[in-house]
Amino acid sequence: MIASPASRTYRRPVRPPSWCFPTAPGRRSAPYSRRVTIDWPALRAAAAAAAGRAYAPYSGLRVGAAALAADGRVVVGCNVENASYGLTLCAECGLVAALHACGAPGPLQAVAVVAGDGQPLLPCGRCRQLLLEAGGDGLLVDTAGGPVPLKVLLPSAFTGADLRKRRD
Repeated sequence: MIASPASRTYRRPVRPPSWCFPTAPGRRSAPYSRRVTIDWPALRAAAAAAAGRAYAPYSGLRVGAAALAADGRVVVGCNVENASYGLTLCAECGLVAALHACGAPGPLQAVAVVAGDGQPLLPCGRCRQLLLEAGGDGLLVDTAGGPVPLKVLLPSAFTGADLRKRRD
């Protein structure tokens, strides 16, 4: 809260962080629908911009990811490497963390993952599983050949239903 010179109290409007922004200026929210229009060039551009902010001093491979949330927001992430490699965070991990941090509703609708050169990359197996949790098997993933549902890239996926069935 900020006090004015006249001792009035004002509340500052809460805005999402800069890495969690609406797809169009002034757009607040759209109702959830699987029939959304996906601006793939804009998603790829947002992913490429995120790749430019990646921390990749060991591999030299900068990766960015951008996804369309159910309310129309575009959420981004980039890879963050570590000298031990095992502690490296993929761009998709950063994206899912940002999704939850900015409070965007799920499931994700579409995701583009690109290298620093702007060309599409397919998520690794770990990230496919992570994206499954955030978007479901119908999540559209951008590939060099065009968008495909995640279930094509991750057939017979392990899900929460498997956990519920197999618990002791």
